[in-house]
Amino acid sequence: SSGINAEYGGLLRPVVHCQTIRYNAKVRAGRGFTLDELKAAGVNKKQARSIGIAVDHRRKNRSQEGLQANVLRLKEYKSRLILFPRKKSQPKKGDSTPAEMEVATQLRGPVMPIKQTPADTSARVITAEEKKQSAFQTMRMYRANERLVGIREKRAKEAAEDDGLGVKTKKKK
Repeated sequence: SSGINAEYGGLLRPVVHCQTIRYNAKVRAGRGFTLDELKAAGVNKKQARSIGIAVDHRRKNRSQEGLQANVLRLKEYKSRLILFPRKKSQPKKGDSTPAEMEVATQLRGPVMPIKQTPADTSARVITAEEKKQSAFQTMRMYRANERLVGIREKRAKEAAEDDGLGVKTKKKK
């Protein structure tokens, strides 16, 4: 326990996409940052928990965009973080300056809340080419092509073996 409780917003959590097709356009707070994200942001995995960053060693990065978004989130958090020294008389390398500590205030509420980015859907005029195309007809053709691929290959093979007179030649053994 690093002393960061729920009253003060808890730990910093990563931005992850929801799971199923219905919800995967939305983002939510994940359990913790991956080790790759921490490494890219220059944060030690053991130090991360002590400065209020959630770590999940089981999570994997499945996209470069997600990794970059969380690395930026970590870097922004680190730039805002004011780290007080354990001993005021002996500040260590990563600690903040006395001037920064004077202006520091305790954060209330969630730490860097996650915002939904709206999908870019703007109205536009339908083109003539789009009007003349039928989605139903296109899908029907694709489905028919998928269904008939085997028989068409068989007929093409038979036509290649055919001698042009409509009579099949016997295969030589």
